Amino acid sequence: MAIVKAMIATPPRKNDQDILAYFTRPTRSINHARIKDIRDGRTHANVQPATNTELIQFLQAWPNVDGCGLHVIGDELLIKAREAMLQAVQGFNNPRALFKSEIYIVTAVIAWTYLLHAFYKRSGTDYRHKNREGEPLRTKHGADKHWELEACLNHATCPIDDVTKANLRFLIEIRHEIEHQMTKRIDDTISSKLQACSLDFNTAIKTLFGTEYGLDRELGVALQFSGIQRTQRDQLLRELDLPPNLLSAHLAFENDLPDEVIKDPKYAYRVAYVERSVNSRGKADQVIEFIRPDSAEGLEVARVLLKEAERTKYKPTDIVRLMQEEGHADFSLHRHPLMWKEADAKNPAHAFGVELRPGDWYWYDKWVDHVRARLA
Repeated sequence: MAIVKAMIATPPRKNDQDILAYFTRPTRSINHARIKDIRDGRTHANVQPATNTELIQFLQAWPNVDGCGLHVIGDELLIKAREAMLQAVQGFNNPRALFKSEIYIVTAVIAWTYLLHAFYKRSGTDYRHKNREGEPLRTKHGADKHWELEACLNHATCPIDDVTKANLRFLIEIRHEIEHQMTKRIDDTISSKLQACSLDFNTAIKTLFGTEYGLDRELGVALQFSGIQRTQRDQLLRELDLPPNLLSAHLAFENDLPDEVIKDPKYAYRVAYVERSVNSRGKADQVIEFIRPDSAEGLEVARVLLKEAERTKYKPTDIVRLMQEEGHADFSLHRHPLMWKEADAKNPAHAFGVELRPGDWYWYDKWVDHVRARLA
């Protein structure tokens, strides 16, 4: 208001139409009546006009908007939400980066937090933490403690659907694990959750603030320099599992989720890449081709994905029962530990199984094959 008063009073004086041009933008519109009320002294009469220096600084910085027309100061939360998600995706797509998923998760959580802060600010919701007396909590340096992403998702007026919330809560659980210790390579195992998070964010920002702020035109399909050789594929499948602490968090989180959430692309978005060739010379071949999931080809792809993505885990009783069903009636729970101790099978280097939590060991098909070969 101080700047408006300065524009009204400082030569060369601007008319209402010119003043409106400086302050009206897609996320904030101002009409002529408001300017006239200020000019006539009916509103903001106690506000002093800005100084000449302040007016010059404002005019030099104007329009101070980003490429989407968002104001750098007034729309700072929305701008930073978009930038944070773009940084998350660009970092993950960097072919030289080794710290992909961890950086993505941390940055994406910030993006979603700022997006929901922008929503709550626009709707007039006070998104500050408060004590029992209703007083705002502050950091040791005096800043307000705003809601973290979990608090934003838990609020009654949160505009995000339940499946998207499940995806974000999963990523928050993984973040809690990775922020305290280094991880092994986890990109291949949780990448479907990261892809879903990106698509969900794009849907949310367009739904809440407008399609012009979507990110779908900012980034294309990531390209690579070569196809995946069979040896590379086998290596990827051998290293598909998360580290034990992350796998434990993964299973504990998804154990209570209904099947419809697990299968929903808003929770985990999976894409199968199939190499194809065109039938006619000169006909363009798309990098990505979408097929209907209920078609014969779609069902076959789903079958292959399930076969290769899900790694079966066995308890000792499962292995004993399986061997006995295959004709080894004398194989027992007494013989099984003798066999794995002799083979040093719990050495992580052998990749025979995984300890999800202390004393809770699960065996993979690789160990079942080893047992079957020893009994043959």
